[in-house]
Amino acid sequence: MSSCCEDAGCEIDKLRDRQSRTLKIVLAINCLMFAVEFSAGYIASSAALMADSLDMLGDSLVYGFSLYVVSRDDRWKARAAYAKSAVMLAFGLFVLVQVGIKLLSSEAPQYEIMGAIGLLALIANAFCLLLLTLHREEDVNMRSVWLCSRNDIVANVSVLIAGVGVMLTSSHWPDVIVGLGIAVLFIRSSLLVFKDAQVTMVNYQVTE
Repeated sequence: MSSCCEDAGCEIDKLRDRQSRTLKIVLAINCLMFAVEFSAGYIASSAALMADSLDMLGDSLVYGFSLYVVSRDDRWKARAAYAKSAVMLAFGLFVLVQVGIKLLSSEAPQYEIMGAIGLLALIANAFCLLLLTLHREEDVNMRSVWLCSRNDIVANVSVLIAGVGVMLTSSHWPDVIVGLGIAVLFIRSSLLVFKDAQVTMVNYQVTE
């Protein structure tokens, strides 16, 4: 008599359970960090922190989509990836607008807040990336969330660099440049996820 571990259906269920647990953890972390970073970015008048907070919000939506489709077929996962791509693009464009607004002001942000919150966000996202790395090769759904988390690390480090730049120059330009860089990262990631979703959808239609 076959044991549960020898049954392919059982193994798939176990995989989905592991994915769901991981996604719930990273979703909770990102929701909390969005609230913290957005508030801090507003108080500090930092475009980079605001952009990074929107990255957290975007990731929360991405993880929510991913959690919804974790037990569904590749067609649903490809559709979720399309939605994630659209979210990333929308936030990238929004950050570009915020950078434009910041350019109209010469006020330098509070680098102390940028540094402290940027470091906290880096620690939180490093933990999320560690969890998601274990799942990144499993399917398009988990690859897309891993990509989002990897981008977060880049954004967090950039915020820290911007904080140091503001401290050394007493200028808003390091903050503006990093905000612009995060916006470009959003848009580039959107295109990568969109292409991955297209490949998955085509493969699904071929094998259907």
